[in-house]
Amino acid sequence: MNQGSTAQIIEQKLAAFEPVFLQIDNESHMHHGPATDSHFKVTMVSERFSGLRTVARHQSVYGALKEELAGPVHALSLHLHAPDEWQPDTPIPDSPKCLGGSKHD
Repeated sequence: MNQGSTAQIIEQKLAAFEPVFLQIDNESHMHHGPATDSHFKVTMVSERFSGLRTVARHQSVYGALKEELAGPVHALSLHLHAPDEWQPDTPIPDSPKCLGGSKHD
């Protein structure tokens, strides 16, 4: 059983992709309601993404994080690159403002 914060669990599971770059941002504070470990942005560079289309890359990460997506993770923004698509100065897009939820719910 994994222990630690949701971000730590995500990091542990994504280690299987042998990333050359991995950044996990907890964006829960940007969303309506109490700040929890529920909204994340993952930027990852891995040789395993070489030759894969965007949908296949996303599906592989969703599969690795299926337990978290069924539980504590409500939103997951993915920016997945093969090494030849990535430079250290590649900008990581900002996530959009949260439009969902209600402070009255």
